[in-house]
Amino acid sequence: MKKKPRVAIQGIKASFHEEAAYKFFGKEIETIECNSFKQTCDKLENNEADFVIMAIENSIAGSLLPNYTLIREYNFAVTGEVYLPIQLHLLALPGVKFEDVKVATSHPIAIRQCVDFFDDFPQITVIEGNDTAACAKKIKDEQLKDTVAIANSLAAELYGLNILERRIESNKKNFTRFLILEQNKNEQEKPINKASICFQVGNHVGALSKVLQIFAELNVNLTKIQSMPVLGKRNEYYFYVDMEWKEMENYDTAIRRALKYTVNFNIMGEYLKNDKV
Repeated sequence: MKKKPRVAIQGIKASFHEEAAYKFFGKEIETIECNSFKQTCDKLENNEADFVIMAIENSIAGSLLPNYTLIREYNFAVTGEVYLPIQLHLLALPGVKFEDVKVATSHPIAIRQCVDFFDDFPQITVIEGNDTAACAKKIKDEQLKDTVAIANSLAAELYGLNILERRIESNKKNFTRFLILEQNKNEQEKPINKASICFQVGNHVGALSKVLQIFAELNVNLTKIQSMPVLGKRNEYYFYVDMEWKEMENYDTAIRRALKYTVNFNIMGEYLKNDKV
């Protein structure tokens, strides 16, 4: 019997992390629930999980900066990516009507993405929770008849809640990008056309520009650049870069040339581009 992949997620079942895991791996997985992103990394490092799926950026909230540091410090391999549309609904116990609602609860980021909706209903008190799905579960467990959760349809299905209002998010084109992490940089069986790298450059005029020019000359498209300060060192930064290419030879050449102008260069992962939302 084929063993189900063990996927560590931040949050509980029916969270957006599990929804993203389903989208990437299919539903035949064993979900390892974790209280924090660091705990997901510990599970992978201790062989209690085969993969971590980790949110890295949201089209509204921006990058999750601490997660870049986690990936680098644990030295995990980025082996895939998945984009998930973030669709937020109001979930309540069966029989509860909208006029009964006094409290709405969810993760702070989810709440921020629905401020326009709640501006129209000042009688509803909005309270922050630690996880969208956990807020839905609490409504079921405690039978809260005056409270709604802001969560996804997966949470409604799992915890037996009704959807009172659909798609209350302010931006209907909101999505989150997740990375797939593994312990080792295994040889990819499928073709690769995207990479995530990290490096530092010297603190002098044109240092970063020189590296970026190398990729431009070889038609390697840089899809994201994120800088992070080096802890305890003034004016020193890590640069995290995502890139795509059409010709593998161009990418290989660009990497070799860039090595001459960088320090602490690390290819965090090479994988197949997967930007379908």
